[in-house]
Amino acid sequence: MTTLDLSLCYEELGFTEPPFRLTPDTDFFFPGSHHMEALNHLRFGIASGGFTMLTGEVGLGKTLLCRHLLRHPPEGVRFAYLINPDQSYGDLLTSIYEDLTGTTPEDSSLGSLQRELPKLLLRLAEGGERVVVLVDEAHRLSGKVLEGLRLLSNLDTEKDKLMCLLLVGQPELEQKLSGRAFRPLRQRISVRYRLQPFGYRETRDYICHRIKKVQKTDELRFRTGVPWLIYMLSGGVPRRINQLCDRAMLGAFANNHSVIGHFLVWKASQEFLT
Repeated sequence: MTTLDLSLCYEELGFTEPPFRLTPDTDFFFPGSHHMEALNHLRFGIASGGFTMLTGEVGLGKTLLCRHLLRHPPEGVRFAYLINPDQSYGDLLTSIYEDLTGTTPEDSSLGSLQRELPKLLLRLAEGGERVVVLVDEAHRLSGKVLEGLRLLSNLDTEKDKLMCLLLVGQPELEQKLSGRAFRPLRQRISVRYRLQPFGYRETRDYICHRIKKVQKTDELRFRTGVPWLIYMLSGGVPRRINQLCDRAMLGAFANNHSVIGHFLVWKASQEFLT
């Protein structure tokens, strides 16, 4: 089935667009308690100027949180957003420079970047801007790059740090930083938060939230008790909730049903849940 065919399916189901896409679309951001707590920890980390670490299992919405923060930045903050940390320290510095300036450095050698970045951070600070380096998938950072970021973050004026670092990744990041070699960096982390799955009520409200965002008719609905089954099968993990709901909706369309019942959800779960 093509993308065009799928669009027609959702339109016939009464939606302006798919409500349960797997992409981290900030228009669908759900202000659940755990996600709001995580956002508040990130914002506090920025305000304090220290190191912040946000961890969570796969599918809990960490990248969506990052993008929501970028879309609604604190005043006076300029972000460098690193989505591919699996690179050399020199390439990482180049990415930071490009994000902060919008231009490619004339000399991208490691020595030149190590000289130019501190000057750039100082100029931005003098102009009243705070620099935040936000690293998504931070568990993939090499030890050498982590140490380099720690040294870069040592730059400061008499009163303020020139750079704040937010590390967002899977729980493997915590395990990596627990090693003795990372003790100096670990001691610098002043804000920590572990993202948790939704409970039942949040799962139910999350489903309703996404549907209401794009529903133009009430033709399709969930049978009473189905959100509880979705919660049980998904474990409250947003990505799995999206997968279950999306497959169940397409199943309803294929069978010309206007009500999503327990069997459709169970059948959808057999396609991808192990």
